[in-house]
Amino acid sequence: MSPLRALAVGLALASCLSTLPVPALAATGDVPAEYGAGLGSYYQQRLGWGGCAKGPEDATGRELDRAGAQCADVTVPLDYTDPRGRRITVAVSRLRATDTRRRIGSLLLNNGGPGGPAVQSPPDIRKAMKEVGARYDIVGFDPRFVGRSTPLDCGWPVGMPWLSAGATRASFDRQVALQKSLADKCRAAAASVLPYVSTRNTARDMDVIRGALGERRISYLGYSYGTYLGTVYTQLFPGRTDRMVLDGAFAPGDYRPRLLRGTERENEKALSDWAAWAARRHDTYGLGGTRTEVLATLGRVTEAAARAPLTIGTGADAFAIDDSRVPLLLYTGTADDTDRARASFAEQTALLAKAAKGEQTTLSPEFTASLRYALRGEGGPTGVQSAIICGDVSAPRDPELYWRDIERGRAAHPLFGPLADNITPCAFWDRPREKPTGIRHDAAALIVSATGDPRTTYRSSVELHRQLPSSRLLTLKGANRHALFGRYGNTCVDDQVNEYLAGGRLPAGDRTCVQRNR
Repeated sequence: MSPLRALAVGLALASCLSTLPVPALAATGDVPAEYGAGLGSYYQQRLGWGGCAKGPEDATGRELDRAGAQCADVTVPLDYTDPRGRRITVAVSRLRATDTRRRIGSLLLNNGGPGGPAVQSPPDIRKAMKEVGARYDIVGFDPRFVGRSTPLDCGWPVGMPWLSAGATRASFDRQVALQKSLADKCRAAAASVLPYVSTRNTARDMDVIRGALGERRISYLGYSYGTYLGTVYTQLFPGRTDRMVLDGAFAPGDYRPRLLRGTERENEKALSDWAAWAARRHDTYGLGGTRTEVLATLGRVTEAAARAPLTIGTGADAFAIDDSRVPLLLYTGTADDTDRARASFAEQTALLAKAAKGEQTTLSPEFTASLRYALRGEGGPTGVQSAIICGDVSAPRDPELYWRDIERGRAAHPLFGPLADNITPCAFWDRPREKPTGIRHDAAALIVSATGDPRTTYRSSVELHRQLPSSRLLTLKGANRHALFGRYGNTCVDDQVNEYLAGGRLPAGDRTCVQRNR
């Protein structure tokens, strides 16, 4: 997967409680009593488990069928304050426990985003869990309005609105107009559902899934934004979790419409470390023979794009890359420091360097598909990620505030500051129906974080650990990597997580692993 596509699938990443109270739990353990009888049919529904493939072109469904998974749709209310009103569906998949004698329960998955699907994930997670995987029903779900669930498509001309303000006030003014148009398009396409696209409602859907699965408590593995979703679940439904793994975690106060703010330093370090890696391979990529030379090449690319858009690709697949887009493309390469990911990023950066010199470039099919989605909105629904973020937390409205932040941020972080501080569609979104979720209840969880994580910073994981005193922090030193368990290949991290999932006991204290040879 290209760095850009990886970001498009899940971008990672306030403390008042909602006007809806935290529900007391019914004695049966099934339906939250606070919501009354109106939700009983949802919690007690029988799921129609069956094959996953929806047709001959459904590669994901065929892979799930080959793995022995089953799929179903869970019916949930659009609006939990009106359970007899409109209904929507949430798609789920399940790999049942094969070690039934020692079965632990169900493990629910979320891959982050927000807006990332997880129906496809149970086979990979079972593999990562090794022997303990056989003791769980592993359940993936596509959150409301994502993937195979009831869909939402804002019809945007771009797939990723997280663009830089660029070098000038004129460039920023174009961003203001673009972001307003995106909000207007989404409102026109989906006004009836936008008020109910929120993390709190997804957490409520999770509890309906728990009830429909017949579980009194649910175990959970969440990555990136999925750690925030898991945290919200613990606050809305205290006592309903069994084993919680929050990988690439961040504190609720760091979840906001400008998701990248506060990560500039980590992204700069990750980019610098990648530049040193690329310099050692100058003969392959031609970006410079030292770290400084590689970073200077990136600077020349950015300056060239500010003078006139760069053209990469040819014909119908020629893309104009201006200085609002170059920082996004560079940002996509910082979240993974494996050789494979760094090589993919270096290949894409070499194309930008050639374009900055006026040379013609040829794009790989994968990179082309990524750019089609990110820059044109082709190949998938658009706007779901923004709808979730904007539906959770209010954004400042005044463009002048953003411009002042951009100018201040630019001085300290010339590349990533104007990206992190830029205006987003949330500035023009309707106000959220509920206030953001803060932490008022302790919860036991294993928080996993790399010290160089450039998406959800290690500092934020430490803060979440502080706010959840019963949690434990598993630190990976020496890695610029976002999301670790079963994905990164650090045996120490994987073993610690699996030990917790198997035994159900958090370590007596925090634990530290070390990544070498990067």
